[in-house]
Amino acid sequence: MDKIRKTETEWKLQLSQEAFRVTRQAGTERPFSGELYRVTAEGDYHCICCDSLLFKSGTKFDAGCGWPSFWQEAVPGSIERHRDLSHGMIREEVRCARCDAHLGHVFPDGPEPTGERYCINSVALKFYPD
Repeated sequence: MDKIRKTETEWKLQLSQEAFRVTRQAGTERPFSGELYRVTAEGDYHCICCDSLLFKSGTKFDAGCGWPSFWQEAVPGSIERHRDLSHGMIREEVRCARCDAHLGHVFPDGPEPTGERYCINSVALKFYPD
């Protein structure tokens, strides 16, 4: 998979202000505010920046945290993990492997079979219903 690299100006022209703030500046949308938080339809969740497939609806669950939550990425290697020491916490940030878009964080408190909870900013995703 080839990396997608764009200038800040190119990203600003492509994305909404909020999507740019979250994906390119590692921001976070307010909990319970994202359009995809309550979506229960079958389909696929893609990166808002590069359209890479990231998650499938069959792995989405309601964690009650205010952001779309998934227990597994759709394609192994589609998401990269990075240690995040911001805000006085130790967390594991997740980014799109293709374009380095900040997606959210992954936590070890999800359901089986993985035990993981990918806590993802809704504005970082595009949903394609089946």
